[in-house]
This record gives sequence, structure tokens and C-alpha cells, in this order.
Amino acid sequence: MSALKIVSLIPSATEIVCLLGLKENLVGRSHECDFPASVKQLPVCSEANFPDNLSSAAIDVKVKEILADALSVYTVKRDVVKELAPDVVITQAQCEVCAVSLTEVEEALANYLDRDARIVSLQPNSLDDIFNDIKTVAKALNVPAEGERVVEDLQERVDIIRHKLKFSDSRPTVACIEWLEPMMLSGNWIPELVSIAGGTNILTEAGKHSPYVQWDDIRLQNPEIILIMPCGFSIERTLKEVDIILQLPGFNEMKAVKNNRVYIADGNQYFNRPGPRIVDSIEILAEIINPKQFAFGYEGDGWIRFGV
Repeated sequence: MSALKIVSLIPSATEIVCLLGLKENLVGRSHECDFPASVKQLPVCSEANFPDNLSSAAIDVKVKEILADALSVYTVKRDVVKELAPDVVITQAQCEVCAVSLTEVEEALANYLDRDARIVSLQPNSLDDIFNDIKTVAKALNVPAEGERVVEDLQERVDIIRHKLKFSDSRPTVACIEWLEPMMLSGNWIPELVSIAGGTNILTEAGKHSPYVQWDDIRLQNPEIILIMPCGFSIERTLKEVDIILQLPGFNEMKAVKNNRVYIADGNQYFNRPGPRIVDSIEILAEIINPKQFAFGYEGDGWIRFGV
């Protein structure tokens, strides 16, 4: 068992550490780390520089203002980290809007700790990147064999879905909405997950950042399935703003709406978290896209059908 003291500044890394059997080594977490529930008892080592009750549009404006002023969206609590004296700090360089950035961590720790701490920075853009990040964390925490085992188990779950859909001819078009106002469609690993689950993702490319899109472009594609999964939002939080989409011109004429195939998923707990539960996200997509072939039991918790 590793004796390293770990501070995780991203929820996905916290889940990775726990899955590797090193939950007891965690001494600090980010303000967003909430799974497994027991980690919420740990000292909080970061904070957001804007209120958490803003609308989608207001969040977008605030974040852009902060970044335009060359400031950080999140702040590391240096005094807390110094007191915890970690051996390893895990952060990310994938998105400065999603969690504490590598630069912020480096600046916070430079000449500040009484001991050297190793910074492990994750930068996933694809499913393979996520699996490799698990191995990277395992290696940094001196449990490489456990990392290999964990990834093998996760890949096996993915392979089960691939195999079951190997000869499926039906691949319905899917629009995965990652932000409500302004509208964004999901990029990075999401198009790949949709494909694995038996769908055809529209308008975005695997491995590339999520782009802003015009509603008219989505209308022209007229997807058979619409999945609303805003980054960082629970299902309940999304329901508070879903009217933004319902009021868009031509929404009721979309194939997905007419066929009752509009869904809301928990983006915060699943799709936007590039950790072990990304495989749960594939299983959720499989349930939604191919309900006759898959029933993993996520409905009601991980996703709901939104009747229009």
C-alpha cells in the first residue's frame, strides 16, 4: 500500500484514486469532489471565483470576463494545501473552465510548501486518454499493477457493448448538448462514446474541444435523439433551464421531439467527468440509444426521458 499523501484538485482524479484502493491516502480535495460521498469529509483545497447559483448565460459571461482579465476561474487555497503537506497533487491541463488549471497549481505550490510535492497533470481528450490517465495516476502513486487491472476491467465493460452492437445496422443520429446558453455541443470523448453505444454523433469531432453552435445548424441535422447534459449540471439543475431549448424555433418539429426521444442526463456526475465512471456514461448512452438491447439500471438517476 502506498504511503503517499494525496491532494486531488479534480473530481475525476479523486474517483481514480479511490478506485485504485487509495482513498485513505487522500488528505485534501477540490470544492467539486463529491464521489464517493465519503470524500466530502476531506479538507477543501480550492474554490470557484464566481457564485454557484448563476444561470447558464450568466456563468458563460462571468467565466469569459475572468479569463479576459487573465485571471483564474478557480483558486487554490494555498494555506490549506501547505498545512496538508501532500506528496502528490493531481490536477488537469485539459480545460481551464472545468477545474483548477496546471498553471494555477504550479503558481500556488511554487516556493510555498515546506517539502517537494509531485504535480500530476491529466489532459484527456479521448477514451484511451482517460484510461491512460488512470494508469498514469496509478504509476505516480506506486500501484501500477492495480492501474492495469482497473483499466482492464473498464475496457471489458466497453467491449461487451461493442460486441453486442457489432452487427447492428441502426445508428440513430444524436445531438449531445453540453451547454444551454450560448449553446454548445459535446466534443472531446463524447462523440466516441456515442459511437460505441450505437449512435451517430452530429456536428462535433472526437478529440476536439466542444464548440459553440447555432441552433439552426442542429435543426438542419434534425437528429433522431437529443440528449441534454450540460457540463457541471445535475438533472435537477438542467430542468430549471430546459425552457431555453423548448422555446427555440422549430423545436417541436424535430424528429427527436416528435418521437419522444429527448433525454436529460447528469453531465456533472457522468459525461463531463473523465474518470472511471466514463464507462457508466457509455452504458447510459447504450440504454438511451438502444433500449431494446441494454438495461443497466441508470434511468431515473443517471438520465431521464423528457416528455415534451
